[in-house]
Amino acid sequence: MAGESVIGDGLLQRVGAEDASSDAERGESAWIEVIHKMDQVYADLVHYQVELEEKNSALEEAQHFIENVQTSMTDVLIVCDINGDIKQANRALQQLTGCAAEELVGRPFSALFESDSRQLVAQFAEKIRSETVYDCEVNLLGSDGAPTPLAMNCNSLFDHEGKLVGMVLIGRPVGELRRAYEALHRTHNELQQAQRQLVHSEKMASLGRLVAGVAHELNNPISFVFGNMHALKGYGERIKRYLEALHGGDDPAACATLREELRIDRILGDIGSLIDGTLEGAERVSNIVQDLRRFSGNQQQQQQVFELCPLVRTAVDWVIKAARDKPRVELRLDESLSVEGNNGSTHQILVNLLQNAVDVLEDRDDPRLCVCCRREAERVLVEVSDNGPGIPQSDLLRVFDPFFTTKEVGKGTGLGLYISYGLATDQGGDLQAVNLPAGGARFVLSMKAA
Repeated sequence: MAGESVIGDGLLQRVGAEDASSDAERGESAWIEVIHKMDQVYADLVHYQVELEEKNSALEEAQHFIENVQTSMTDVLIVCDINGDIKQANRALQQLTGCAAEELVGRPFSALFESDSRQLVAQFAEKIRSETVYDCEVNLLGSDGAPTPLAMNCNSLFDHEGKLVGMVLIGRPVGELRRAYEALHRTHNELQQAQRQLVHSEKMASLGRLVAGVAHELNNPISFVFGNMHALKGYGERIKRYLEALHGGDDPAACATLREELRIDRILGDIGSLIDGTLEGAERVSNIVQDLRRFSGNQQQQQQVFELCPLVRTAVDWVIKAARDKPRVELRLDESLSVEGNNGSTHQILVNLLQNAVDVLEDRDDPRLCVCCRREAERVLVEVSDNGPGIPQSDLLRVFDPFFTTKEVGKGTGLGLYISYGLATDQGGDLQAVNLPAGGARFVLSMKAA
């Protein structure tokens, strides 16, 4: 029994030693886990600190940027709460009022304005609840007490929850706006003047190219009038001799002989047609001169109703007679095509289109030009087609751009089609360019039918 007691005590001691060892291991494991947790928490704290420092740096940079922008602004910037008390003001406002930022913050913003404007700006707090105030002219009291006109805009200010918390006012001195407007207006007038000069210069350049044809056109009726006047002068001398003999008391037989010798009866039969021909020639000269005046004139003309076909024929005659290589011309004109527009401008458009067609047909074996006039619904179309090389696809949308030309240097300014397009649109028309399937190009002038 004593041996059994020893064995039992040894077993209990061994079991107790094992339990103590297990408790020690569990305690060590717990401490290790605690240390790991502490390391993780510390690492998270370091990460959050770095992230916080980065965000703080970004926030400071953004704040610095906003301050620089506000400082650099020449426009007045005022930030107010919902009651109209100033929360922030930029340097431009401080310079205009002569007050430091500390003096402005907390003051009602309406106190900065002249009495006539206070009633108006006092309504901003109510207006921004439903609308934005644009370009409201108010008078800000300057540092010397003199009013400074401002064009003021007022917008709502919301917090991060979308709640209305105030308003932002931006004002620009009206003097700057007026100076900018005057400069813009002056530049616009200069551009208009330059455009008119370009139009007139292009007219005169076109007229210079057409001088030979116009001279030939004038030469025919002038020569006709000149010849008829010589004939009429001779006829007048004969009639004078006959009348002197008739009233000088000569006997009837001698007067009859003189009448036959001077061919008075033939003169009387011919004088009517000579006078009619002379008048027709003079009218033709007058019409040519009027066409020249309309073409080269720089004055603005009123819209009017006129017949298009005679104008087309005149333009074709001018261009073809002045051309070095005269193409074969086909006219397809519907008669009595009345249009509404400016006949001088239309004449210039047609001359430019025809001259361009003649230029591209130079040195071709069989140059052909077709001019077609027809009515389509409420429009009248004038189509000028040629059998030239056509327009490259890449240039088709650029042909009406200013100074764009495919001609050699010295042979084109690149303004003819640009000016023609402007003249067409100015009178309610349109001008387009297309390539023909069989080759060549076609320009289509569209005008309002009368």
